[in-house]
Amino acid sequence: MSDTPQVKDVLAYIEARERELGEQAGRLRSSIEDLTARLGELDAETENLRITRKTLLSIPAPAPADDPPRAEAPDHPAYRQILAVFADTGRSMRARDLCEALDLPLLPKNTEGIRSKLKRLVTRGVLTEPEPGLFIQPRP
Repeated sequence: MSDTPQVKDVLAYIEARERELGEQAGRLRSSIEDLTARLGELDAETENLRITRKTLLSIPAPAPADDPPRAEAPDHPAYRQILAVFADTGRSMRARDLCEALDLPLLPKNTEGIRSKLKRLVTRGVLTEPEPGLFIQPRP
């Protein structure tokens, strides 16, 4: 019976199909190995992220920072007078305005002297200069 052409054709088909299925199974096994390796990498990365989150959450919150030190004006009566005028008026002023408030004659030397003191107070952070020549105390 195995010599009949029909049986030979069926046996050839079965052999070809077995080879084809074996090749497909080999490719699938290879894909499974690749996917298993990739899955292992993803699991390891997920675990690392979980540990990182746990570590970050266990770190105590930092203590609140102390208030920054207040800016200090130079220890000279003229600076105290200038700051007293700003405290009394509570508004922005120019060097000329300060000369008038301090009852200084409106002379260039007085105006420039006051302007240089105002600039010094700006560099020390006691005053701010929102626009050129205009000075104000920063809000606390």
